[in-house]
Amino acid sequence: MTSSAVPATLPDVPADLPRTLGALRAAGVEYRGIKTELRENLLDRMRAGGKRFPGVVGYEETVEPELERALLAGHDIVLLGERGQGKTRLLRSLVGLLDEWTPVIEGSELNEHPYAPLSAASRRRVRELGADLPVGWLHRSLRYGEKLATPDTSVGDLIGDVDPVKVAEGRTLGDPETIHFGLVPRTNRGIFAINELPDLAERIQVALLNVLEERDIQVRGYQLRLPLDVLLVASANPEDYTNRGRIITPLKDRFGAEIRTHYPLEVALEVELVRQEADAVAEVPEHLLEVLARFTRGVRESPAVDPASGVSARFTIAAVETVAAAALRRSALTDEAGAPVARVGDLWSVVPVLGGKVEFEQGEEGREAEVLQHLLRVAVAETYRARLGGAELGAFAELVAEGRTIETGELVAAERLLEQVGSVAGLGQVLDRLGLEDPSPGRAASGVEFVLEALHLTRRLDKIVLEDGRTVYGG
Repeated sequence: MTSSAVPATLPDVPADLPRTLGALRAAGVEYRGIKTELRENLLDRMRAGGKRFPGVVGYEETVEPELERALLAGHDIVLLGERGQGKTRLLRSLVGLLDEWTPVIEGSELNEHPYAPLSAASRRRVRELGADLPVGWLHRSLRYGEKLATPDTSVGDLIGDVDPVKVAEGRTLGDPETIHFGLVPRTNRGIFAINELPDLAERIQVALLNVLEERDIQVRGYQLRLPLDVLLVASANPEDYTNRGRIITPLKDRFGAEIRTHYPLEVALEVELVRQEADAVAEVPEHLLEVLARFTRGVRESPAVDPASGVSARFTIAAVETVAAAALRRSALTDEAGAPVARVGDLWSVVPVLGGKVEFEQGEEGREAEVLQHLLRVAVAETYRARLGGAELGAFAELVAEGRTIETGELVAAERLLEQVGSVAGLGQVLDRLGLEDPSPGRAASGVEFVLEALHLTRRLDKIVLEDGRTVYGG
């Protein structure tokens, strides 16, 4: 069970839900298999026009329609894509399509429905207690199981094994009640996800064949016919098919749908994703978020970077959080007034910190920082053209006429930067186009510094970075 799928505190079971088998039948509660439940709830969500997969960004026109078709068809699913494409987030979002509460035989370790007991012990209880059989209620967050495939994963972990404690209590080895069930049976009537499926040893993958096709399990010498009601989903990196491992052909054949994921197709979607996920300790204005989104896309597309390794959204998220931290640090060192706001000079802090998250091609050793700095400059220039293209910036260039300079950097507070600039024509228009309406001193300084950097990159201003961290813009 994953921490992100299970809320910190589970809601209390509503008091008006039936608590016995007889009351359940009297209330008209019907039994639905997991795939029928997902299908009908998905159709209801689609008819209502609601978002089907909350928290997932950028897949509305591509991946989500394929996933919806797979769920409507009742298929088990493999999501195939590079790292950091939100595969696990997408799988976990399926929990939202389950009923909030579902009835189970109280005390059942297999989440058995009172109308469809699986184990011998549960069938015996139904016969003996009849309408008085106690009924419990399971929240949908507890109907999702997840396992990261690792080389040490065993059949016992996934399927089950003989429990020596139960044998020691006097039960015979032939008694099915001596079995300790694994993660998959314990997610009966729910969704079970395997992350990085190719990393699972091939002999362990074989153990899943019956689960996917015949919907039963085999444990050592036991031949159990447990009609498990489970949706099996998995994620995989396409590189794994040939390098680290592979999904065996019979197992791939049993998955009904293989869906390819991708990185955000547009800069705006990358920005939206980062805004949703990043935990920034200072304000990072919209134009700097766009710079970092373009930077990430440039790294992905660079011939110096290994395309098979991928550059995940986590790279952009970590970059935003690093830039925010740089702004907070400057605010503390300079005793800056007001809330800290990131500036373009803070962007360069990401190069030494995030270089290790990128796999470079052979032959690029020693040039990693140079490549990233170049791509970051390109991202700043692209954002300048997208947001300020055609704007009249001559007044900013005149600020450094006749040998004057403007000093900024990690030891220069926003107020000090604005004092050097003074009143400049067109500043309000620039701030509006950068999304810095109603600016504080920190926001205004962020806009001014971005324009100065853009003028430098377009060869209209000189720039010198001093060893003490100061940056000087001159004519």
